[in-house]
Amino acid sequence: MADPHLFRPIILRDVELRNRLWVAPMCQYSVSEEDGIPRDWHVQHLGGLARGGAGLVMAEATAVVPEGRISPRDLGLWNEDQAAAFARLAGIVHGHGARFGVQLAHAGRKASTYPWLPGFPEGSVPGEAGGWETVAPSAIPFGELATPRALDAEGIARVVLAFADAADRAVAAGVDVVEVHAAHGYLVHEFLSPLSNLRDDAYGGELAGRARLLREIVRAIRDRHAALPIVVRISATEWSDGGFGVAEAAAVSEWLAEDGADLIDVSSGGNTTDAKIPVGPSYQVSLAERVGRGPLPVSAVGLITSAAQAEGILASGQADVVSLGRALLADPHLPIRWAHELRAPSAEELVPPQYRRARF
Repeated sequence: MADPHLFRPIILRDVELRNRLWVAPMCQYSVSEEDGIPRDWHVQHLGGLARGGAGLVMAEATAVVPEGRISPRDLGLWNEDQAAAFARLAGIVHGHGARFGVQLAHAGRKASTYPWLPGFPEGSVPGEAGGWETVAPSAIPFGELATPRALDAEGIARVVLAFADAADRAVAAGVDVVEVHAAHGYLVHEFLSPLSNLRDDAYGGELAGRARLLREIVRAIRDRHAALPIVVRISATEWSDGGFGVAEAAAVSEWLAEDGADLIDVSSGGNTTDAKIPVGPSYQVSLAERVGRGPLPVSAVGLITSAAQAEGILASGQADVVSLGRALLADPHLPIRWAHELRAPSAEELVPPQYRRARF
């Protein structure tokens, strides 16, 4: 294949990314000091993924406030010590030729849980064990987790400000792209969903109200950073009756284009315990295709495991970018392997000189 779509550059604002095979954000729950600062594990993990040839390496869900962490062992960007550590990561990722992104997040009613790692219990961390009160659009718990406190107008304003401030720190640290996490049942998604948002004020009701928080976050970041690429991750369907769905996702995408977003990262699920998800190869690609009929490019994710599959998604116009997760955990050098398999012109230059003796 002379020029596979997967290894063509893509430009967001003024940032050129060397290819369209990106690292999806994947929680590591590895901040053992519980202070939000990335250390040795993240240096090795993210540096290795950058070395493997991806175009963008996206750091995991990074809380904009302490109470926005999924677990006490999550990353954060609410202070300058954390920003300094992210600057080190940015230098390492850039040194391998990749762009560096960070997913800015607030876990909402799914915060203050134990890390999703072997050996830890499940559920909410109680206060006496270091847990904290969670917040949400409405006082509706997720499954068996603790009941959250409904945010008031001042609390919502603080959330918007926290996202914008975290974006400031990201830019100062050398981050190339920020992603606003509005998927998987976390706070911004909770506002989007009529199943978790029962408010009767300006942030509830019809879709325009439920999307208001997300739009205010994107506009706040864009107002401060004209050149910063902003990606928004959404769950295009909740796979539950009466939940946020793909038609609403497509409408939100059009609004986000007006607000200054640059790409929609299309995932699904995460906000209900009764979701019936048809998991299988490319099971979320059709969602990306439908959202991608709007004004913004889209990224597809979800059980994409072969070069031919990934290339087919882009060549057929179903998506503009492919993001990988588990496949890259199994083989961080998968982008280099796929570049050789597809005979991409950039295949050899993706290989670090120290690894030229390898057979990709």
